Amino acid sequence: MAKKKQILYPVVFMIALTAFFTFLLAFINDVTAATIEEQQKLVVQRSVLYVFNIDTKDDADKTIQDIFNEIINIESKDDITIFTYKENGIIKGYAFEFTGKGLWGTITGHVAFDPSHQTMLGINFTAHQETPGLGGRIDEETFKVQFRDLNILSEQIVTLNKDTGGNLDAISGATLTSLAIRDIMNTEIPLILEFAKKEGFYEGN
Repeated sequence: MAKKKQILYPVVFMIALTAFFTFLLAFINDVTAATIEEQQKLVVQRSVLYVFNIDTKDDADKTIQDIFNEIINIESKDDITIFTYKENGIIKGYAFEFTGKGLWGTITGHVAFDPSHQTMLGINFTAHQETPGLGGRIDEETFKVQFRDLNILSEQIVTLNKDTGGNLDAISGATLTSLAIRDIMNTEIPLILEFAKKEGFYEGN
């Protein structure tokens, strides 16, 4: 009988311990779910405002939400979200999410265009797995600023090496990531703009 107790005790203990931590994790997840969702929304809101070149770097979360809700309209068509920037009833631009293959995984972000689809207003990255200090420098302002007011009428929207006539300088030591960004832009942007024009998110002739 004593031997059975010796065998049962650790089994019962492990079951109880597993049940306790499962309950604890479920409770923590339930308690923090709303906060996590709110923070994820803020990441998107900050990103969209950034690509429209609206400076919110030092603003509090509540201020970001207020600015976003005041000037950005959100619509969804065919599982694609469209962010329309309006001021005083005038459309200033459209933003869309993009995804593509980076060096080490998927790169996700937002890109904005002027109403006539002739100029890229800005780009921002919300998720990627690029190497910190190398490809991860795509998050730096010195890299992203190159996409401000970029003419997108040419067949190849993004070309590398400004010294030879390109419009984007690669990140030093991260050529493969830079090439990935170039390929994402040259592939995704025409598809985004084709969809936008077809669905009426376009202020052209």
